[in-house]
Amino acid sequence: MRCPKCNCQDDKVVDSRSVRDGDGVRRRRECLNCRHRFTTHEGIIHAELKIIKKNNIREDFDKDKLRRGIENACYKRPINSETIDQVLEDLYSTIQEKYDKEVPSSEIGNYVMEALKKIDHVAYVRFASVYRKFKDVDEFIEEIRALK
Repeated sequence: MRCPKCNCQDDKVVDSRSVRDGDGVRRRRECLNCRHRFTTHEGIIHAELKIIKKNNIREDFDKDKLRRGIENACYKRPINSETIDQVLEDLYSTIQEKYDKEVPSSEIGNYVMEALKKIDHVAYVRFASVYRKFKDVDEFIEEIRALK
């Protein structure tokens, strides 16, 4: 590891701690040349997952984009950010278990809808209305009736 102060590559690890439930390690280091202390984070780099869009275009899986979609569905609902974080982690784990390199966007949408259905029906209907592209009020009503 290169010291951010003097660029020396000789350092020693002063402290190591597990972070994010064992998903990574935080290391406190000290440069052997200038004695500057700095922190590094170490984690697993997963294989790049590709999304197959409806038009067959492939793009990188973007966890932030998925988060924004879920947050939009949950806007002004009694759902805290920890719940959204947990939904994202569960979805990501499920996708990684079932798909090696590519996953259809339709599958991701279905997973999100199932997760939202369990935590908040309004958020579920909001997401479903955008995902399924409801064309009129009748489709909303039909979806709400299916929830009962």
